[in-house]
Amino acid sequence: MENSRYNFKNLFVLDLANNHQGDVQHGLAIIRENAKVASAQGVRCGVKFQFRQLDSFIHPDHQKDSDNKHIPRFLSTRMDPKQYQQLLDEVKAHKLISICTPFDEESVDIIVEMGFDILKIASCSAKDWPLLEKAVESGLPIIVSTGGLTIHEIDDVVSFFDHRGADFAIMHCVSIYPTPDADCNLRNISMLKERFPNRVIGWSTHEAPSDTGPVMVAVGQGAEMFERHVGIETDKIKLNKYSSTPKQVEAWFKACKKAQVLAGSYERTEPTKAEKEALDSLRRGIFAKKDLEAGTLLEREDVFFAMPYVPGQLSSENWRPGMTLQQNLKVNEAVFPAQVEMPPAPKYQVIKSAIHQVKALLNEARVHLGPEFEVEYSHHEGIENFMKVGTVLINCINREYCKKILVQLPGQVHPEHFHKRKEETFQVLYGELHSNVDGRTRIMRPGDTALVMPGVWHNFWSETGCVFEEVSTTHFNNDSVYRDPAINKLERLERKSIVNHWGRYELN
Repeated sequence: MENSRYNFKNLFVLDLANNHQGDVQHGLAIIRENAKVASAQGVRCGVKFQFRQLDSFIHPDHQKDSDNKHIPRFLSTRMDPKQYQQLLDEVKAHKLISICTPFDEESVDIIVEMGFDILKIASCSAKDWPLLEKAVESGLPIIVSTGGLTIHEIDDVVSFFDHRGADFAIMHCVSIYPTPDADCNLRNISMLKERFPNRVIGWSTHEAPSDTGPVMVAVGQGAEMFERHVGIETDKIKLNKYSSTPKQVEAWFKACKKAQVLAGSYERTEPTKAEKEALDSLRRGIFAKKDLEAGTLLEREDVFFAMPYVPGQLSSENWRPGMTLQQNLKVNEAVFPAQVEMPPAPKYQVIKSAIHQVKALLNEARVHLGPEFEVEYSHHEGIENFMKVGTVLINCINREYCKKILVQLPGQVHPEHFHKRKEETFQVLYGELHSNVDGRTRIMRPGDTALVMPGVWHNFWSETGCVFEEVSTTHFNNDSVYRDPAINKLERLERKSIVNHWGRYELN
């Protein structure tokens, strides 16, 4: 669940910076032209200003002459509050989101007073703790860029904002202007998403304005918010090498939207009708290799696999030796489901098939197992019903203390029971678990715990799949008492299949 009150997703930030050239009319033109592009492309867009109180921000010795390359530009593009108010009014008139970067504490107060929507912390200020303290006091949603920060410094910044209850999002950024391809490090986006899963991660870009490749890769890596510098060229004004014209902004929007379509859904979706038809056109069907009589127990030499596949027939993926033919077939005829009786599945096939899902859930949960462990497949209402009533218990340690990893597949229920001797605590590692402890039910999510004392009735189930940990006192066999008398009558090995590792050769 995203830990944010403001919706940062799919926000495009257009950084005006000093590209207004200190000229209100030029700044208004930049806002208007980019507003047209944003409206035509249907994107959620904001315009970002930068505020510096130059009389105090710049050292007195550098107010007139400075060898710092930034200071002359800051001074030459100075505007007063009334001029900035004109630009802000224009942003709001176009129903764009207003954003501003403060570079000193006084600017934060001005941003709040003027009524900006979002406060942006630049990479160069991401370790400026006095400014960050002031920014949090504003109460505004915050976007923080991370250019030039080590991963541990990013951890510090995130912890700082988390601790103070700030509403914030994070921008992967490279503070090289323009940014060469080799320095983009766009895989950092997916790394940051894994490291801070409750935060929106974006891409603040400084690559060449005509290059739309990086933003497409950024989308593929999971970026959900985007920023770039914008301006307008005139006969007298030329843009720097990392600022975009409205036409380049339009191409940037289009590339991002195309990448989002290409990236599609994170969840695996059902194949479309078109995809199914395409695959069926290449599928091999099962055909009679010779004239066959009803009652024939089909073996490999009785059939052949060939295309084109006849809609509805059995395909090569359905082949099982030992299928019984229910009617006569002539050579080259297609075999359909109604014409055969399938051999019964092996007793443990349901568990063998479930193992693939169990391993996949463990992989998603980033739970790693060594080569030495014991697995209990609990099937209290029969192996054939394992996918409805069952649990996988991975026994890790059983001494004076006990640790198990439990996997509940989607739709599986573990029946109600209590332990005569064992006290246990469950902690969810991945997914959602419905727990019932002493008649009190709740939905448990990663990090949640549930204590179960000896003699307390409890059970659990999952609708979506769950991996959770059991830490308990020593486990004793036959220590469980079930609410269902039929389960209590079963011997332990009638309701459990216990194997080493996954039981590749033991499940027979």
